[in-house]
Amino acid sequence: MPLPRRAHHSHTYLCHAEGCGRTFRNRSGLTKHFNTFHLASPSPPPSPPASFRDRQNLDPIFEDLQEAIGEIFPHHEATDFSEFEGRDSHSLYVDTHPLLNGIPCSKEGIGLSQDAQPTPRTASSCNDWSPFQNRLEFEMADWIFRKTQMPRSDINFLMDAFAAFGYPHGQQPPFANHDDLHQVLDSITLGDAPWHSFSAQYTGEIPETNPPSWMTAQYDIWTRDIRTLAQNILANPDFRTEFHSAPYPNWAWRQADLISEDPTTKGSMFCPIILGSDKTTVSVATGNTEYYPLYMSLGSVYNNVRRAHRNAVSLVGFLAIPKADRKDAKSPHFRRFRRQLFHASLSAILQPLKAAMTTPEVTLCPDGHFRRVIYGLGPYIADYPEQVLVACVVQGWCPICPRPPKDFEKDSEGVGGQRSKEYTESLIEGGFDFKTLWDDWGIISDIIPFTNDFPRANIHELLSGDLLHQVIKGAFKDHLVTWLGEYLTLTHGEAQAKELLDEIDRRIAAAPSFPGLHRFPHGRNFKQWTGDDSKGLMKVYLPAIVGLVPDEMVQAIAAFMEFCYIARRSIFTDKTILQLEEALAKFHKHREIFRTTGVRKDFYPPRQHSLVHYPRHIREFGAPNGLCSSITESKHIKAIKEPYRRSSRFEALGQMLLINQRLDKLAAARVDFEDRGMLHGSLFMSTVATYNAQGDTSGESLMHQPQQAGYNEDMEESSESEEDSDREEQADKESTKGNDATGSSQGAWAVVEGPRVEVSVKLARRRIYRLPTNLRSLGNHFDIPHLENLAAILVHNQLHPQTPLNAHDPPPSDIQITKPVSVFASAVSTFYAPSDLSGINGMHRERIRTTKSWRSGASRYDCVFIEKDRSLPGFRGLHAARVRLFLSFVFQDVSYPCALVEWFTPVGNEPDPLTGLWVVEPDFEPNGRRSCELVHLDTVIRSAHLIGVYGPTSLPRSLRFSDSLDAFKAFYVNKYADHHAHEIAF
Repeated sequence: MPLPRRAHHSHTYLCHAEGCGRTFRNRSGLTKHFNTFHLASPSPPPSPPASFRDRQNLDPIFEDLQEAIGEIFPHHEATDFSEFEGRDSHSLYVDTHPLLNGIPCSKEGIGLSQDAQPTPRTASSCNDWSPFQNRLEFEMADWIFRKTQMPRSDINFLMDAFAAFGYPHGQQPPFANHDDLHQVLDSITLGDAPWHSFSAQYTGEIPETNPPSWMTAQYDIWTRDIRTLAQNILANPDFRTEFHSAPYPNWAWRQADLISEDPTTKGSMFCPIILGSDKTTVSVATGNTEYYPLYMSLGSVYNNVRRAHRNAVSLVGFLAIPKADRKDAKSPHFRRFRRQLFHASLSAILQPLKAAMTTPEVTLCPDGHFRRVIYGLGPYIADYPEQVLVACVVQGWCPICPRPPKDFEKDSEGVGGQRSKEYTESLIEGGFDFKTLWDDWGIISDIIPFTNDFPRANIHELLSGDLLHQVIKGAFKDHLVTWLGEYLTLTHGEAQAKELLDEIDRRIAAAPSFPGLHRFPHGRNFKQWTGDDSKGLMKVYLPAIVGLVPDEMVQAIAAFMEFCYIARRSIFTDKTILQLEEALAKFHKHREIFRTTGVRKDFYPPRQHSLVHYPRHIREFGAPNGLCSSITESKHIKAIKEPYRRSSRFEALGQMLLINQRLDKLAAARVDFEDRGMLHGSLFMSTVATYNAQGDTSGESLMHQPQQAGYNEDMEESSESEEDSDREEQADKESTKGNDATGSSQGAWAVVEGPRVEVSVKLARRRIYRLPTNLRSLGNHFDIPHLENLAAILVHNQLHPQTPLNAHDPPPSDIQITKPVSVFASAVSTFYAPSDLSGINGMHRERIRTTKSWRSGASRYDCVFIEKDRSLPGFRGLHAARVRLFLSFVFQDVSYPCALVEWFTPVGNEPDPLTGLWVVEPDFEPNGRRSCELVHLDTVIRSAHLIGVYGPTSLPRSLRFSDSLDAFKAFYVNKYADHHAHEIAF
């Protein structure tokens, strides 16, 4: 007798949260998804009572965070906040340009009133799936071509399988074969920007005999119409609430001033074109397959949109990579030709936009309105080698200022002025020869920058900071970490230096778990480093070196860390920029230890010098994380590496171009279908609705499939719930790329879509079963004999905040908690953290765990920040504690969610002078037990990361990271665990 088979249960439960639309097989999956990913607006919590730790005012949380929230706008950002100081936060406004203010207009360019409604984007009906016949075809095409990247032979097999399944019913497969699928994709008109090429070759004097091969070769440059790409991004309705229609200070304001000198541009919308170029290698094994992609984006869309891979960054071209024989590779003629080819190619690619840089053209915008758009060259995203190429500056010189390398160590940004087109031309016209300009001014005078061909463009002004290569991988990983290792070798000899480096690795590996922490189980002892590895190392590196290197070296790295974390924020004020400059000055002061110890003779590396320009970058262009080369590097994966792997590898470029074109069309089609409401609900739900609309009600029975004989329906429901849970976990992982590599914190944090709140902490949805349900028995079970007393004191403090009790006082006799108690293994904290990976409104979620066995291994009891006094800045207004138990009980029909915590006390009244981190030590009772208290969940803010104060002694090799919180007498409060921690635990 055959075993009973499960029936297929389609997704018939729809999430109605705005902007979501995910579907689930059962109600439990939908409920878990909603509670996990969509934050409901919480009612204001009651004022938390004072604990025995502190009796000061404990009303709402985070004065600094509230201040930051007041400076952020739902659809706009203000740039200069100095004029707003002293005003009430509700009176803040966006100071945009008075003339280039992006007024909506008709298709003919006639201005509209402020309350005018946008015209419909398309005349197509909500049932028009062209060029697809129905939703099934579109979803299958998207799944096959984009998501699974299915090979052609597999596509053909899948269509044969569809044909076999539908044969008894006379149904054809969605596509005949792979050719049919590709023809349908090619017929999509939305997002269409065809590729074309042009050729270039050396036009100088060629030797008559045996000329170098590079002189006679032709070089193909492939590109798409950049004007069309810009219009496609601007027309994307997915960005309707995430774009700027008017510029504000500083660089964009100056551009608007220049443009508005022409009175015909009044009311136009300024749209900067952001470019980025970076060579990449796709053949990992041999390293001989290189491509030179050029990307573009628009400065009108928000920074978070560019960082989120939401089709705001487009591949616009592939630049040529000239090759020469070894004997010619370093010849000045070949080098000059390479530079000329680069700038000539960029100029040619940008030509379609040139007319619209002076004369506005009517363009559809994300909100559905038409506007008169005027373009301009905006910031250029590039690493240092690319920057000097773009700026026509000698390698080793600064592409932004004319300061000689010997003057790089001067702190002031203003020293030496700023390079400009006029500055360079004046030197060339002053009669200086090529060699003098090269040696004395760092100018490559025989190349004309591509920006000279376009209005209002100064390449030296357009170069933005690159956090990834200049700060994270450059100044930190390649410089400071390397220099520290060189110091150990110089001071202790190679053998002992290796032992000390192994000790640092053991300390790094001993860092406790934390949501989003990149674990290093073997320290830094691996070869292939990524940007995420360097970011992860920064979080735990500082405590690991204390006691092993000179104090001033620790202070240098601490000052650099402060600079780095401020520079990586998403919110800047004048105060923040001042803090950035102060941190940089401290770093420059303390880095002298590397000179006095013989590690460095100078600090000439351009990436070290580049740090002095970051205050200028921020004032000019806003937060640097929106113009970082990590944006283009991540685009390499989808635009270059994956298409190359899908190709035949033989003359792969043409195949890669076609793949990218089809992907763009699919993405545009999906946005259009979503905008018309055609992708609402699951594919199954849509199919059933279509059949019902046609009068065929046979599909209704599929919505509730009957139980099969011999099959347990309870088992089916349980199984489906597990499957939905797996889907949620997978979605969690997809939203938290870069999370813990070893899995100890995987799924512990995520981005959250929902309204902006300061902090919301909720207990897990499911309690732990098979535990005592009364306080006395529960206390005995967890060896907390006074748990019942602590609960009574908590209730008393909530009811009588004017006369609070502490944990040592006798419990009030009138409070008897008799109703069942629930225990939970975790709680979820959701808070505003725009500088970390977060949702559209800046909301970030993390899970705080208390469990005796985490992933079938050791116990895990996380640490948290608890509110102390909002009037005190930073960690002075917080407590650090370790959660031992989450529980909830009811007294007089009021639920009390709470946490049993073990306290830590700060060592001193100031942060540690070496690291800049607060140091805390665990509290103990006279009997040697840890000091603990039951606190209301409203006082808990979020997870805290504590790292042991290792001291000068070596760690035992047997120490596991899961035991770290029990192994040390004092701990650093790690404000570098993430950006939000840095903003609240200073």
